[in-house]
Amino acid sequence: MAGTFHFDAEDRSNAFITRVESATFGDGRLAGIPLAVKDNISTRGMQTTCGSRILEGYIPPYDAHVVELLREEGAAIVGKTNLDEFGMGTTTENSGFGPTTNPHDPARVPGGSSGGSAAAVAAGMVPMALGTDTGGSIRCPAAFCGIVGLKPTYGRVSRYGLIAYSNSLEQIGPMGRSVADVGTLMEVICRHDARDSTSYDRGYAHAPSGEIRGMTIGIPAEYFGEGVDPAVAECVRDAIATLESAGAIVEECSIPSMEYALAAYYVTCTSEASSNLARFDGVRYGPGVGTKRSWHDEFQEFRGEHFGREVQRRVMLGTFALSAGYYGKYYAKAQVAKENVRRDFLRVLKSVDVIAGPTMPTIAFRFGEKSDPLSMYLSDVLTVPANLAGVPAISVPCGRVEGMPVGLQIIGQHFADEVVVDVAFAFEQEGPA
Repeated sequence: MAGTFHFDAEDRSNAFITRVESATFGDGRLAGIPLAVKDNISTRGMQTTCGSRILEGYIPPYDAHVVELLREEGAAIVGKTNLDEFGMGTTTENSGFGPTTNPHDPARVPGGSSGGSAAAVAAGMVPMALGTDTGGSIRCPAAFCGIVGLKPTYGRVSRYGLIAYSNSLEQIGPMGRSVADVGTLMEVICRHDARDSTSYDRGYAHAPSGEIRGMTIGIPAEYFGEGVDPAVAECVRDAIATLESAGAIVEECSIPSMEYALAAYYVTCTSEASSNLARFDGVRYGPGVGTKRSWHDEFQEFRGEHFGREVQRRVMLGTFALSAGYYGKYYAKAQVAKENVRRDFLRVLKSVDVIAGPTMPTIAFRFGEKSDPLSMYLSDVLTVPANLAGVPAISVPCGRVEGMPVGLQIIGQHFADEVVVDVAFAFEQEGPA
């Protein structure tokens, strides 16, 4: 039966932008369970800001498809979580509503861009949350905060109602305290939606299995190369050894095109962001522009004042990459590199069941530690390839370094989300508490 959930958890991490103190719930598999939704996913009647002051006060008139499904199953949606503005970041420092802190150490970042969702789960405020992943934005904060996060196969979860950053890369996905929780949420949100032209008719009905005997796990040399903290690498190799002791077969492999993945990703996502964010002009959404000057002058000033520095940087990079004389030099070449990454992953995944390695090259870093954009972008080197290839990837906690969580990343074939969940579940059963 329907009821009201009273949400009074203390938000020490600034995990939420909007909270609902009394959330209604109904019947279903999630009846009465408090859930958080990343604030770039539309929620009818509830402010949706994308972590940006340019959308402050915007109330969507409709629910995203995934939110409709949560409501159908009786979930109590208790608030919208903080994020890097429009999903552009690895730390949740770029939010227009202040940074989120890591529940394990408030001097460190929670990861991004779904840092609010990860922090809310890690702090015990909610058992599960929705995030989005364009280049690691579910898996990065899952690793940094010590929870489980799944980026589904591209197209397996509808993006209807997700405020777009990079259409060809992003996916909505589940985050939770355990692999079983993530699987439960995946069962709810994975349903075909005719309103999303990229949505596949591939549902998800799967109970995680810890039986991985005879399964082959590929270990790419590139996932343990330059820039990966040796202590993180050792922790992840110990986790892989645990899977091997559970009966999996481990094989070394190589994905040479990863050398170009990061560049291809940033050219692609900034180009798409340049197009997608053009709609935020101060007329249709958020705070309105003035009318005393020409529209062009008001529009230019409005975007300059309300977009954060990182969003402005990426929009300008994308506009440049798409401009006459540079489209072929940058964007077109990025699409070739993207296809090479996809082919490399499919080639390797023909001979192994899954690929495993670190989710992030380091543990969560301290606020201000990554002060220049390039060093921040390099943090995504192990997560962006799965987005370019469109394959499923999950991060599961596998230990600690300097007291901070480390994530094991497991990547599978297209539509083999169930397989990566099974491997993660097997490790969860066998690995460190």
